[in-house]
Amino acid sequence: MRRGAAGSGRRARLVSVLVAAALMATGCSAGIRDHNDTVMPTTSDAQSTSLVTSAPLETPTSTQTIPVYWLGHSDSAVYLYREFLPTPTTDEPIVSALEAMMTRSPKDPDYFSVWNKPSRLGASISAKNVITVDVSSDAFSQTVDAGIAKRSVAQLVYTATAAAAMAGLINPGATIQVSVLVDGHTGYNAFGHVSLNNPQTRDPSLLAPVWIIDPGNGSTYHGLPLKVSGQGISPSGTLSWSLAEVVDGKAGRVYQSGTVKIPKGPDQLGPFSFNLVPPLGTYQISVFTSDPTAPGGQAGVDSKVVTLEGPAATTAP
Repeated sequence: MRRGAAGSGRRARLVSVLVAAALMATGCSAGIRDHNDTVMPTTSDAQSTSLVTSAPLETPTSTQTIPVYWLGHSDSAVYLYREFLPTPTTDEPIVSALEAMMTRSPKDPDYFSVWNKPSRLGASISAKNVITVDVSSDAFSQTVDAGIAKRSVAQLVYTATAAAAMAGLINPGATIQVSVLVDGHTGYNAFGHVSLNNPQTRDPSLLAPVWIIDPGNGSTYHGLPLKVSGQGISPSGTLSWSLAEVVDGKAGRVYQSGTVKIPKGPDQLGPFSFNLVPPLGTYQISVFTSDPTAPGGQAGVDSKVVTLEGPAATTAP
């Protein structure tokens, strides 16, 4: 059940008590694919090159899904990307989303997470829109460098704030902070690199400059047109896209390509959408910013694989 405006009056007190999640620790992170996921690219600058300067909160929804942010490589940097995952309950949306972030694998194989499954996890919200997350130290047992550590803490902040916003637990017009306790205490050095002394806010520079929201990776669709939607930012206010045939699990020749405008204009993060009507089959959809310094170059690429099939069979009554 969504907690919407009816819950706003409860923001004068804790609206979500600290919940100890009885979780069994595991020895590895579900989202790590290889060693490259634990270190920033060697060509990456110390500062993110993202054009994103603001990171608006998600809007309340009644769907039985939870938002989870993942890390993903793009060009020579690592950014945050969001997926929606199914959940059997929304009674504790922040805990559910963070538990998924720390224990489940992304649907898109290009995304990853370095968090380990914690033995204890809880969350609460104060009347001042401060989310407090209390997690056991075993969640930080993966060895990563400073760049990935910074982004992983930001991943927690984005996931917690997104879950609270979608559940209607916070005032979307206020500045939302996340205070992270480890084993009940402040000041923990997360992954050996990030001090958790002070509350954290969303860092917009770490948000992916382009990402496809729908269709999800690995989706199967019956019927056309296929609507592609997402959000992005570019200096020109226009993104490029391509549709490539997938043969034997690999993207082959580009079947179709084009551009789509971001209605908010140049250098403004905003939604985009376009429709495709290709023949039935399996395709890789890619959306990106054309690199003006390299003919045919692509920057900020996000890709999804989708299968288009004929109309779903119906069962006679």
